Amino acid sequence: MQKKMKKNNFMQGAFIATFAIVLTKIIGILYVIPFYQIIGEQGGALYGYAYNIYAIFLSISSAGIPMAISKLISEYHTLGYENAKRRAFLLGKRISLILGVICFIILIVFAPSIARLIIGDIQGGNTLGQITFVIRVISTAILIVPILSIYRGYFEGHKFIAPTSFSQVLEQLVRVTIIIFGSFLTLKVFHLSLTTAVGVAVFGATIGALVSYLFLVEKRFKNKQQFEKTVDNIKEPKISNKVILQKLFWYALPLIMIDIFKTLYNSVDMVTLVKTLVNGLGYDIKDAESIMSVISTWGLKLNMIIASIGTGVIVSLVPNLTASFVSNDRKDVEHKINQTFQILLYLTVPMTVGLSLLAKPVWMIFYGASTYGASTFCYFVFVALVLCLFTAAITIIQVLKYYKQVFISLFSGFLLKIVLNVPLIYGFHKMGLPAYYGAITASILGYLLSLFICLVCLKQKYGIHYENTIKQFINIVCSTVAMAIIILVLQYFLPTVSNNRFLNIPIVIMYTVIGAIIYLALTIRSKTLNKVFGEKAINAITAKFKKKKRTN
Repeated sequence: MQKKMKKNNFMQGAFIATFAIVLTKIIGILYVIPFYQIIGEQGGALYGYAYNIYAIFLSISSAGIPMAISKLISEYHTLGYENAKRRAFLLGKRISLILGVICFIILIVFAPSIARLIIGDIQGGNTLGQITFVIRVISTAILIVPILSIYRGYFEGHKFIAPTSFSQVLEQLVRVTIIIFGSFLTLKVFHLSLTTAVGVAVFGATIGALVSYLFLVEKRFKNKQQFEKTVDNIKEPKISNKVILQKLFWYALPLIMIDIFKTLYNSVDMVTLVKTLVNGLGYDIKDAESIMSVISTWGLKLNMIIASIGTGVIVSLVPNLTASFVSNDRKDVEHKINQTFQILLYLTVPMTVGLSLLAKPVWMIFYGASTYGASTFCYFVFVALVLCLFTAAITIIQVLKYYKQVFISLFSGFLLKIVLNVPLIYGFHKMGLPAYYGAITASILGYLLSLFICLVCLKQKYGIHYENTIKQFINIVCSTVAMAIIILVLQYFLPTVSNNRFLNIPIVIMYTVIGAIIYLALTIRSKTLNKVFGEKAINAITAKFKKKKRTN
């Protein structure tokens, strides 16, 4: 007999989704170690060009749809509108398929023009033909991922977080397997070109998405009855397809824009950074592309560990916050919003500072020696922190239907990024600091402006109070600073980096364990841990450990 799927509340869903997404990102980082050795920095830049363009079009075709479907399914399911819920699912699939095909055709046809926009007339690195090829290969994934995103949103809208979380891990495992073995066989066994190897690697996104999609289709087929809700004495109003489509559009559009703008931040760097460094400041093209590869590919992958925490919390937050909002439970809405920010701050602040302090050994483990790698990443990691908070804030105001403020926030932050990017690159150079820190600073300031606008909106429009969150934030910062000071002191007595990349593993583990123990002890002492996660959740976890201990 098949085991039934279980629905998850906010905290359960947040833990499950966060664990799965973090695991997915760890897999996505670990594969980079052999992949980097196989294709090198030039191949990494080529891979990054393809994925950045793919991410923009993926945002257009599907980025907002899973969350929009999750929100709409949760809304109709909470109200007991089962007929409207089923039609929303079908309409979502049709829209995703159409958008996916359109974006696929655009990428195939206009790939040469996009490649020219990326590198212009610069020579000595990747060519227009190489970039065109990898963009066309990765475009095939857009035919599958939008439909996959609809199924994930459907499951999450019913608060079935575990199946979608597993599907993400499955997709990543398949993709990474193809990336590593495909690129290795292409270059080392069949002795084909670097461009072909990168093409095989990016095609892994298509195969991984297909396997994940088939898994969810089978899961839904075997658990059909669990998606139905029987509600007595509820007369479902007549809801036309037009109304459903309008809701899907207005729910999805802000989310699509959120994802597009996050990708556009990287695209601004991709279009301006290399050209400014080479033409304006006299950097060698290979050095400039090496720096760009940290921001667009290698450093971005390490940042995804931190960003994935926010993604996991948001996956659980959207259906649960929607249910509270539809039920007009303002107290619960405020509680979930503040708890979301507190959880994110509790987890991401110490992780960001820790990764920054350990940038050299971490970079050595994953990528080996690099002139610009660790020095770029130790600052670039802070982009992940502000991005995580910004994404949560703007998703919340979207759920609460403050669409105007979503666009104001996005455009304001992005406009600041565009305006400051090149001037800050020159400004940091004149101050004797790494010029590329200017581009990173422009990203941080852009996201901070957007975050501030979102927080003001929640305060003014919905009456959200942040007093408790501010108190916990101060406790978190104090604990993190204490942890950082102790680690810095220890670095005078203990090794911090080794020329042997594998010897850096115990170094990172040692500092991570010490830092985690210090941070956890300080937050337990200040009662920050209990206040952030709640006495009930903490007691439930400790009870399970006690039960296991008695059993053993």
